[in-house]
Amino acid sequence: MTVAATGRKVRISRPNDVVATYSALLKQVRAEGLLARRRRFYASVFALLAVAMGAAWTGFALLGDTWFQLLIAAVLGIVLTQMAFLAHEASHRQIFRTPRANDWSGRILAAGVVGISYAWWMDKHTRHHNDPNVRGKDPDIEMDTVSFLEEDAARTKGLHAWITRRQGYLFFPLLTLEGINLHARSIATLFRPGALSGRWVELALLAMRFGAYLGVLFWFLPVGMAFAFLGVQLAVFGVYMGASFAPNHKGMPIVPRDSKLDFFQKQVLTSRNIRGGAFVNNAFGGLNFQIEHHLFPDMPRPHLRRAAVIVREHCDRLKVPYTEVGVAASYGAVVSYLNRVGLAARDPFDCPMVNRYRRR
Repeated sequence: MTVAATGRKVRISRPNDVVATYSALLKQVRAEGLLARRRRFYASVFALLAVAMGAAWTGFALLGDTWFQLLIAAVLGIVLTQMAFLAHEASHRQIFRTPRANDWSGRILAAGVVGISYAWWMDKHTRHHNDPNVRGKDPDIEMDTVSFLEEDAARTKGLHAWITRRQGYLFFPLLTLEGINLHARSIATLFRPGALSGRWVELALLAMRFGAYLGVLFWFLPVGMAFAFLGVQLAVFGVYMGASFAPNHKGMPIVPRDSKLDFFQKQVLTSRNIRGGAFVNNAFGGLNFQIEHHLFPDMPRPHLRRAAVIVREHCDRLKVPYTEVGVAASYGAVVSYLNRVGLAARDPFDCPMVNRYRRR
C-alpha cells in the first residue's frame, strides 16, 4: 500500500506490525519521564517574553513620533508569535497538569494577548492532528488563497489562478497577510451561530486587546505612522507564524480520505522534522520536532529532542521513513511542492511546447 504527494509515493508497512509496537514506544517514552510537565521551563519562557513585551512598549513610549517605531512593530510581531507558541502548547496540555488550567492560560494568551480565538484554534488544530494531510479531513490543506491539492488548483479562475500558478514563489509574500487572516477568521468564528465554548469570554478578551492596542497606537502616533506600525507588526507576525507551521507537512505524502493507515504511520509519514540546535528549537517553538509532536501531542517542548532519538531508532527498526531536513531544505520543499500543485491551474489551452517556442 502507498500514500502519495504530488510526484512522490511512499510505501507503508503492514498496520498490524506497527500498531503492536507503538504501545511499546509510548511505554518507553513514559518510562523516561518525557511526558512529565515542565512548569519551570514554561514559567521562564513566559517571564522572558513578558520582559520582552514590556521592553518593546517601553521603547515605544521613549521613541515617540519617529519612524524608528517600525522596529518596535517588528519586535512585537516576533514576541506575539512566541506567545502564540505558548498558547499552542497550552492547548495540547503541555504546560499544566489539569485541562482547565491549560485551557484558561491558552485562552488568555491566544485571545487576550495574541488576538486569536482559542476556540477556533482548538477546533481547527484538533482536526488537523487527528488526520494530518488527509484529503477532506485536514483543514490545513483545504483550499484558500494557496491551493495544496491539484484538484483545488485546477478549479481556480482569473486572478486566483494567476496567483496559484506562481504560489510557491509568492508563498512568503502572501504570508504577510496571514496575520490579518488569522484575526479575521477568529472574529468570524466567534460571531458564528451555534454553540461555542468560551465565546463571551473570548469576545471580551479580544475587545480589550484590540481596543487597548489600537487605542495606544492611534493616540500616540500620527495616523499614517500608526497604520504603518500596525502593518509591519501584522506582516512580521504572519510571516513568522506561517514560516513556523508550513514546513511541518507541506510537500509530505497526501493520505486518501478512506485510508485505513494506522496512527503511528499516519503521523510519521505526513510530518517533517527540521534539524538544528537550541536556537532552531526555540525559534520554532518546538514545532521543528513535528513528528514527535504529532506522536505525543502533550509532550513538553524540552523533551522533544530526546524523544526524537527514540522515535528515529524505532522507525529504523520498522523501516518506516523518518523525514528530517535543514531549515533551508524544508522551505525549498514547500516552495517546490506548491509550484508543482500550482501547475494544475494553468490554462487548458496553454500548450507547454507552444510556449517554449514562443519564448524563443
